[in-house]
Amino acid sequence: MKLYEHEAKKIFRDIGIPTPLGEVVTSVEEAKRAYARLAQRSVVVKAQVLVGGRGKAGGIKFASNVEEVESAAKTLLGSEIKGERVGAVLIEPKLDISRELYLGVTWDRSERSPVVIASSEGGVNIEGVAKTKPDAIKRVHVDPEIGFKPFMGRLLASSIGLTGRVLQSFADIASKMYSLFDGFDAELVESNPLALTSQGEIVAADARLNIVDDALFRHKEFSNNSDERLAEYSVLERKARQLGVQYVELDGSIGIIGNGAGLTMATLDLIKYYGGEPANFLDAGGGSSEEEFMQALSILNENPNVRLVFVNILAGITRCDDVARAIVKARISLGMSKPFVIRLAGTNEEEGRRILAASGINVYSDMDEAAKKAVEAASKV
Repeated sequence: MKLYEHEAKKIFRDIGIPTPLGEVVTSVEEAKRAYARLAQRSVVVKAQVLVGGRGKAGGIKFASNVEEVESAAKTLLGSEIKGERVGAVLIEPKLDISRELYLGVTWDRSERSPVVIASSEGGVNIEGVAKTKPDAIKRVHVDPEIGFKPFMGRLLASSIGLTGRVLQSFADIASKMYSLFDGFDAELVESNPLALTSQGEIVAADARLNIVDDALFRHKEFSNNSDERLAEYSVLERKARQLGVQYVELDGSIGIIGNGAGLTMATLDLIKYYGGEPANFLDAGGGSSEEEFMQALSILNENPNVRLVFVNILAGITRCDDVARAIVKARISLGMSKPFVIRLAGTNEEEGRRILAASGINVYSDMDEAAKKAVEAASKV
């Protein structure tokens, strides 16, 4: 779950990371009053949306008087930034920035550990820096059992050219960011840019905090405005979340259902390997019942981009006969006319094959063979 910038900044401030003190408003009149209270000549008006790259998309405006604040608020409120409607803007003092840095904490899955990332070149083009100047991106991997130690922050700050008091400030912020990452069960904590002001202070000009969905039961303070927080998801992704199904839409035409995240990811990889394009990731779960599998099929049936459904089941707790009955019922009750390619292996496999064969549906035992067939069949639909 992604937090809005103003929510993340409050958490940053609570732990001692410097941020600009601003106000969140939802109307033009509120924006004008907030500007008067801030008593600042130059301010930034920032759309509060749950997508990245809003600066390039026109979601950040600068203003130096009440008329410009009014104009910025009118332009942003109610507009769309990358498909997400702007319901609120954050107004805060404009920083006198002499240098933009980057600092973030995330997971490095290849190393199976958290990683703290820093760069001497932050801002809107950080992705370009990572591609064109990879040496400008510095990393420190952290053993979760040991944690992020002060010397790690100092080494990281030194590696991007910081010295003296600025080095120590940066190292302190890095330690606090790691504490947030650990304490909030985050998948990402970052500030881009982390601004070095002309006064020699480091301030989080932007703040991002994304919490792992599976840990939200420990963070019930973020359960309010749940509908707003789902704005980044498609209609079907929202429906899947309500049903407890792990579903992510992609750009292809081959709908994929697996049982277990690892198997489903491997299925996507195989489809890509043989030249196909997955339409989605859908993990029906390692112990899906017949009814739960029906719900998963209903989601794919509503996706107009899906031309063919590839079902890949390695049954353990999940039973092949339950999956087979769900498929047969879906074709009737949901009017599901999309063609299927099915691979079944495991618990009650023979019974599952018998049920599907009675409905004229062929079943594969080999995952590789089934993936090839799915790509081939999808190209003819």
